[in-house]
Parts: sequence; C-alpha cells; structure tokens
Amino acid sequence: MTRVAILAAPGWRDPVEALSPFADEPHALLLHSGEDGWSYLMRRPAALLGAGDPFDALTALIGSGVAHDPAGPPFQGGVVGLASYELGARIEPLDLGRTGWPDLHAASYGAILAFDGPGRRVLAVGRGDTQAEADAQATHALSWLDAQPRPAAAGRLAARFEADPGGPYEAAVAEVTARIAAGEIFQANIARAWRGALEAEATPFDLFARLATTSRAPFSAYLRLPGKALVSNSPERYLSVTGGEVVSQPIKGTRPRAATVAQDAALAAQLLASPKDRAENLMIVDLMRNDLSRVCVPGSVTAPELCALKSFANVHHLVSTVRGRLNPGAGATDLLRAAFPPGSITGAPKVQAMKVIAGLEPPRGPYCGSLFWAGADGSFDSSVLIRTVLLEQGEGGWALEARAGAGIVADSEPASERRETEDKMAAIASALTEAS
Repeated sequence: MTRVAILAAPGWRDPVEALSPFADEPHALLLHSGEDGWSYLMRRPAALLGAGDPFDALTALIGSGVAHDPAGPPFQGGVVGLASYELGARIEPLDLGRTGWPDLHAASYGAILAFDGPGRRVLAVGRGDTQAEADAQATHALSWLDAQPRPAAAGRLAARFEADPGGPYEAAVAEVTARIAAGEIFQANIARAWRGALEAEATPFDLFARLATTSRAPFSAYLRLPGKALVSNSPERYLSVTGGEVVSQPIKGTRPRAATVAQDAALAAQLLASPKDRAENLMIVDLMRNDLSRVCVPGSVTAPELCALKSFANVHHLVSTVRGRLNPGAGATDLLRAAFPPGSITGAPKVQAMKVIAGLEPPRGPYCGSLFWAGADGSFDSSVLIRTVLLEQGEGGWALEARAGAGIVADSEPASERRETEDKMAAIASALTEAS
C-alpha cells in the first residue's frame, strides 16, 4: 500500500502567493476555495494520463490502495483531471467538433500543499511506496513555501476584450425557444463568447490573482499546461464523493448584485419568486437525479435542498442539492461516465440538448467541462467550468476566450438572456480591463 505523510507548516500562507513563484511551470495548478474551504497547490506530476480509452486510463492513473490519514485534508495527493465538454462524445454518439484542448487531461501528484482556509493552517502531504519516500515528498512540498513570491500586475491586463455581437446570440435564443415550443427539448444552455488578448507584460497568473482578490469563488482554479492556461472563477460544484456519498449542486437561475443593500435584496427576492428560474432549476435537478441513479443504490438518490439562494461577488444564484449513495464497487470514473457533461450546462433531455448546442456554438473545449481531483481512497470533488478563461500562447502573446451562457426555457426572452450572460461575465471583464 502506498504510504502518506503529513507535515504542518509553521504558519499560514496565502495559497495564491504560494503559487506565484511556480505559476509558469507546466502542470502547476492551484484548486482554490479561499477562506471557506481547502485549497491545494501542486506541481511537477509523477505521471500523466496514458493512451487509450480515457476512462480506462483515468481508472488506472487513480489506482487504489493508498493510505489516507483521517486527520489530514480531504485530498491527500492523487489525480487532478481536466475534462473538456467534448469528452461527452466519448460517452454518447454525438458529433462534436474539437478545440486544441484534450478531451481529458489528468496528472498524478505525489506532493501537495493543502491550505485549510477556515483553520488558517498549511499542511504538506507526500505519498510514496515507503514511509521514507512519503516523508521526503512531504518535506519537498514544504520547501515550496521558501520560494520568493512574485507581485501581481497592477495595471490593465487585457490589450483587448470584446464580446461577440449580441444579435446572433439573441437569434440563437429565439431558435431554441422555437424548438422547445415544437417539443424537441425542454431546455438548452446556450453560451456567448468574449475574446481578446493579454497585454504583453501580463500573464494568466495575473488574471487569476486579481480574480482571487476581487471576485472570490468556491471553485476557483489555475492550471498551466504547455502553451496553455486555464483560469476559472467557478461558483459551481459538479460532483463530490465522500465515503461513497455523492453530492451534486447544480446552479440555475441568476440575478445581478446591486449597488445598495435594498436593491440587492429586491433582486434576490425577485429571483426566489421567479417561476421561470425555479422551473429552469428543477428541470436540471431531475436530470441530475436521473444521471446519478445510473451508478447509485436504488432509492438512495434524493434532492434535500431545492432552489436555495446563494450570493456571490457579482450575481445571485439558485442552487439545489442532489444526493445519492454509490453502488458498491463504483468509483469516480463510473460517476463521470454516467453524468458527464454536467446537466446544468447542457439541458434536458441532455443528449438532444447537446445536439442543439453543437449546431449553435463552436466547440467549447474546457468551458462547461469539469476540473476535478480524485483520491485513490475513493474521495472526489469537481467543479463545473463556468466563469472560466482559456488562454493560449502564440507568437503575439496570450490570446484568451471566455464564455457565459444561460439556460433557455419556453418563456425565455432573448434580450433578457443576453443581459444575463453580461452579468455573469462582469467580474472577469472588470479583472481584465480595469487597473487594480
């Protein structure tokens, strides 16, 4: 059995600051929950995803038989994966185009730094075939805290950042409502793109660091790959597994935040009272219940919380909770195969909604996919990659794309849905176009 070692750092360190010296390394990453949960910093993976069927390769990479210290963090080393939206075409017979991003990228990390936000402590975690190897890995991770942090950029980060025209998006919304009226689907999540480029001196890390300050989100993440980077400011949990218990928390229903307390409360109350937003949310709850039932014990799938109000830096959302218990012997790969892509960013029925989306949007890549961690003890957690910027490095510097979508239902109004995409993009737009 692989061993685990955990060492405590002498004091607290901000996770973003700890990432900064290593942010340009290929495969460096930070899963960042801020002050409300655990954050994980990793670099220099021990192994990458193998060839062949991606789900089989992922199962092999995750492995089994790893010691888990109950006094340690939920994730104690293991696999972090990036599942692009188009991985869904490996599950269902769908004709989806491709971007330059892989359908599935995954890496195994034997050394991590875990940051306990509420407890204000940092733990170094190491894994190895022997206890001595695990101890050495933990000691190595602890040494990362000795590196000199680098300052984040203070000026404007984007040389340009422009939305695709609103007219074609509104036309796409109108087409979807017509298809709903014809009985083809009940809902589809349609996205609109913003494109641009970073200033010559700016880096993807600068954007991540700024968002971590100005727009905290519970599933923020930074991932650097060769020639690419992903900066996510996601508020949405996709799937988690703890002790065989599965939790999904789909988001549907949005209102912007307001400048005054009274206006903000009025918008929140309006969202809670909206039949349209509630219906949008409940459709996806039913879809997620169906997806989880494929790999969960019969009768165990429930929805204990429906349409709860959750408020973030720029928007209010309705969030529901779906729970289930995994079948004996089922694991994270089985769960992904049963429920990917996330229901909240596809629609209902899922497969037909994905066909509609493919006819109206270019390939999504990681946007609307998932970033996840998987421990060999069976634990798992993952985000839905919304509020996410994809960056690619070329001769002219860093090009970027971000998208924001809306769930389109029978009574959707095209102009209102377009404005919703702008509300969702506001934090990213501000981080890119305003000086800190």
